Amino acid sequence: MSTAKIVILNWNGADHLRRFLPSVVAAAPADIEVIVADNGSTDNSTTILVQEFPSVQIIQLDRNYGFAGGYNRALKQIEADYYILLNSDVETPDGWLTPILRELEQNPDIAAVSPKLRAYCAPEKFEYAGASGGYLDFLGYPFCRGRILRHVEIDKGQYDDSRNLFWVSGAAFCCRADVFHALGGFDEDFFAHMEEIDLCWRMQLAGYRIRIVPTSVVYHLGGGTLQTDSPRKIFFNHRNNLAMLFKCAPPVQRITVAIIRPFLDLLAAFSYLAQGQRANFCAVFRAYRDFIRWHGMLAKKRRTIRRSRKCEAYGIYRGSIVLRYLFGQHTFDKLL
Repeated sequence: MSTAKIVILNWNGADHLRRFLPSVVAAAPADIEVIVADNGSTDNSTTILVQEFPSVQIIQLDRNYGFAGGYNRALKQIEADYYILLNSDVETPDGWLTPILRELEQNPDIAAVSPKLRAYCAPEKFEYAGASGGYLDFLGYPFCRGRILRHVEIDKGQYDDSRNLFWVSGAAFCCRADVFHALGGFDEDFFAHMEEIDLCWRMQLAGYRIRIVPTSVVYHLGGGTLQTDSPRKIFFNHRNNLAMLFKCAPPVQRITVAIIRPFLDLLAAFSYLAQGQRANFCAVFRAYRDFIRWHGMLAKKRRTIRRSRKCEAYGIYRGSIVLRYLFGQHTFDKLL
């Protein structure tokens, strides 16, 4: 019989644990253990877990390894067929796990599956980080069914069909443990941001499908660690996105990105400067500096990925989501 375990990575998230962990514990079936992997927190997270959540197992890491490294180290210590990774700011209703696990049980070629994400503070809307499943445009910009760039739609059931797509959010990410470990887990050099999209891409290249199951719904607060416009988040998103494209994209896409993306990213940098956000302006250039420094390392990773490639990825939009957005197409259904 297959086993599944819920794993929540925590870093200085004491308030989130008190606020959201009760729903996770209450909704977890009796045979599914809830585990919190603490990423070297310096607040009272561990004390709260011991005193207020005695049924929750704790894995204590010695320092903050980021989202990617923290999960990789924690999951090496956990035996299960399926890992259910949850952000510490996700509320889970009763029954949310049933359709997710059923999808994996019935389809051995699915590597990762996710529920639909709604916004915790505005439950009628999709949640920015994942909505009803994600895609990637040809230049590497992620978007979702229910969220195009900064525009988030109200959930009216318009994207309630289960389907294959390019990526699912790390905020609620259920995957096969053997596939996760066979592919080396998340790329630890990313530290945080884009690591789940990168892993979904590598899973697809290895011959697996990525799936959204909107009959399962969770509620995500979002922005719990880094705010959307923080310089650190802008740095990680730009750097890791470029690294992911260099590693995983086929030659034509990689060449196209190399020609066009620097111009678009330069425009983004100067738009930050025009708004008086000098730190964000500098973050874009720091991202390119690190990406260039990584070139040799990324080339080795790319060769390894391409050698084991079984197919190309599904769900890359053959156009520019930025251009479509600028021309007024702000909802996913207008892209079809």
